[in-house]
Amino acid sequence: MNILVISSDKSSNIEDLRKFFSGSEIDVLDQSGLSAKLLNDKLLGYKEDKLLLIDARTEKIEFKQSVIELFELVAETSDNWSLIYSDYEVDDRGEISEEHLLDHHIGRVRDNTDYGKVWVINLKKIQENLLLSNTTKRHFLYELRLRLSEVGEFVHIANRYDGSPYRIYKAVGEQNVFDYLMASKESQLELEQIVTDHLKRIDAYLAPGSFYSPVPYAQKEYELTASIIIPVNNRPKFIGSAIESILAQTVSDIEIIVVVNGGESDPTIPAVREYLPGGSKYDAATPEVHLLVLDINNIGLCLNAGLKRAKGKFYVQLDSDDQLTPDAVEKISTVYRSDDKIAMVIGSYEVWEKDNVTGDLSRMDSIPVVTHAEWTEENGRNNLLRINGAGAPRSFYIEAARDLGYLDMNTSPSARNYGEDYDFVSRMSEHYRIGRVWDPIYKVIRHSGGTDHNINRSTVDRNNNAKDEMRREAILRRQIMNEVSNG
Repeated sequence: MNILVISSDKSSNIEDLRKFFSGSEIDVLDQSGLSAKLLNDKLLGYKEDKLLLIDARTEKIEFKQSVIELFELVAETSDNWSLIYSDYEVDDRGEISEEHLLDHHIGRVRDNTDYGKVWVINLKKIQENLLLSNTTKRHFLYELRLRLSEVGEFVHIANRYDGSPYRIYKAVGEQNVFDYLMASKESQLELEQIVTDHLKRIDAYLAPGSFYSPVPYAQKEYELTASIIIPVNNRPKFIGSAIESILAQTVSDIEIIVVVNGGESDPTIPAVREYLPGGSKYDAATPEVHLLVLDINNIGLCLNAGLKRAKGKFYVQLDSDDQLTPDAVEKISTVYRSDDKIAMVIGSYEVWEKDNVTGDLSRMDSIPVVTHAEWTEENGRNNLLRINGAGAPRSFYIEAARDLGYLDMNTSPSARNYGEDYDFVSRMSEHYRIGRVWDPIYKVIRHSGGTDHNINRSTVDRNNNAKDEMRREAILRRQIMNEVSNG
């Protein structure tokens, strides 16, 4: 088995690896001088049929003695495989944990999917079918992984305990969904090009403008311009600020539908009733507030129940712990009027932080305005399959939701109150244009009880499983769309 190590100036154990694999020749490539041509030449130049690829750029890696025998036997007993990867151990300052990776399928096209630091590659597949693009400058392994997925099966060696073939030494930090914002524009564009080329090769790419139709009810008159629907569970301290941000809108022909899903005992209910007739904050001159109480905590159900009762032309998103800027609905409405093929509008948002003691809000300047600029007119719906977000607030024609079958209600695998909006954006984008508001019109409030940051690995994996399954379904839908279109 050939052995190739990709290293960096942070690599601390190249010599240890040489000693461990003393009976084999090891190639070492420094990432600073790595290029697609160099990696292609290496992959095509090996005489044996398997390559052990070790990514040692950021962590020290230590192997179990039986690793080669395990990999060799798995390769020998697997059919049509192109890549073998495995669970691994993590040593965090002496504390050992296990990383249980996700099983591969066609929907795992996220650029941050963890396939570990060690791969076994079937070189027969590469020599016959695969070369990296010369335009790739840094994300070689992402492109290599996608290309390998096109020509063979991925085999995952899972572990229960003490069965991982290798260990890495690192501090395991908490997961943060905003980490991707720190990637450079150049890096994002390269990743987009890689996934776009992959989608083209598997016939899941949607060409610019293809399959768009005019919105059949764009010119229809409705009782109200917008219905803002807020699903909420046990957030009495936040719901008032969310409602107030709607009452302050520059557009007045709107309504607020608060869907409390904690049953009649949910402490959010009294806070909402303050804005109903008879409440201390009720004002007949402001948009009407409706209260709907459910006793099933299912976000998709909350949104769909609100949509069934809504009188507005458009739905506008608002989470119970976030806020709209005063001109949010006005700017969203302007985008709809610009093109009758636009059935959904997605805004941009700022991230704010709430002080746990004082309750004061402050803008988090370390996080830039989240525009999701990777959503371009030409390629946004393809690039969406690479990333986990599409922006906020989201808005769409309420009748379009009814026509498309509403939002997911935890019927997708691993959903669990996660990803219902992601799935809906993907489905909507296959039929209509997605309009954008690039100015920040939404405030995401980070606080100790929030669910969008500082979440552990198991929760991240569960959430990724949900969205990856939605990606898989989207890819299969799009392949059928292209097949039918091409006759």
